[in-house]
Amino acid sequence: MPKAPTQVMKLTVDGRELAAQAGKTVLEVCRENGIRIPTLCDDPRLEPYGGCRLCLVQIEGMRGFPTSCTTLAADGMIVTTDSDEIVDLRRSVVELLLSDHELRCLSCDSAGACALQDIAYEFGIEESPYAGERHRVWDGIEDNELIERDYTKCISCGRCVRICHEVQGCDVYGYTDRGFEAIPNTPYASSLFAAGCEFCGQCVSTCPVGALTDMPSRYRGRIWETSVVESTCGYCGVGCTIGYRVKEGRIIGAQAPLERGVNKGNLCAKGRFGWSFTHHPDRLQTPLIRRDGELVPATWDEAVSLVAERLGSIRDEHGSDAIGGLASAKCTNEENYLFQKLLRAAIGTHNIDHCARL
Repeated sequence: MPKAPTQVMKLTVDGRELAAQAGKTVLEVCRENGIRIPTLCDDPRLEPYGGCRLCLVQIEGMRGFPTSCTTLAADGMIVTTDSDEIVDLRRSVVELLLSDHELRCLSCDSAGACALQDIAYEFGIEESPYAGERHRVWDGIEDNELIERDYTKCISCGRCVRICHEVQGCDVYGYTDRGFEAIPNTPYASSLFAAGCEFCGQCVSTCPVGALTDMPSRYRGRIWETSVVESTCGYCGVGCTIGYRVKEGRIIGAQAPLERGVNKGNLCAKGRFGWSFTHHPDRLQTPLIRRDGELVPATWDEAVSLVAERLGSIRDEHGSDAIGGLASAKCTNEENYLFQKLLRAAIGTHNIDHCARL
């Protein structure tokens, strides 16, 4: 079936005439055209939510200040994203958030990568002018070594709840209590283990502040002390794009770039947390062959030659079916294809299995 032509609309944003595809939100159109609108609850992996109220805009003919993330662009729409009134409203939102936010930026692992910190800096807010009651903070018991929850820093943006539901389909998080005391939490404030968490770390990846952080990276390096080295995750054949945070030549964390690669910013538990083996003192860094009953380092040429010799002698003495091969999901599809071709064509056996099936 031929694809239906995409409808293109014209709208005016801050005096600029912009073209937009049907179905795009005002926020998406602005971002595509380099017009910055601050947000806290928005994540391109999630459905529009409109919870933080920072992306407020003015639209001619529309009452009030609609959220740009939930408002679809329309033909002929006239939008204002930056006015004194809008700036005042956004400033008030940030000040209210800070009034109920623990300002421990000196020891927070998200310092330098905190969206709330960046927006407060943008508006020149050093402290909130509002005083009053704060949330009752649940003091939970964590029985895991991967994800730390600190609700004194939570801004109730709901991103952890939504990514767990919309992307992972696990529903570990939900809103507990009501009204002022409502906060994203596990059922009955239970541990993540008891709530059925898969420890994928998706909630950590989407949290815009320091309420959810990964414990293996804690106190290992500030964001400005690290560089990101992009690679392809080697844990399975999906080939997720992954970025390793590196400080002084050592990996201290893992993340995934949004809207890139097959995973579009998502990682599983292995990809996000399974990087410590790279610096383990027992990790093999050279081939080993057995000489006089002991494993000793060898060159690749020596190791490959020995394997070829032993496989050939076993086949000649006992037949091809005496040999079997176990392929790995950590290899690429091309490598696994060559592996099975080696066993079938060169050795002559169909005894091939794969770790993903076991």
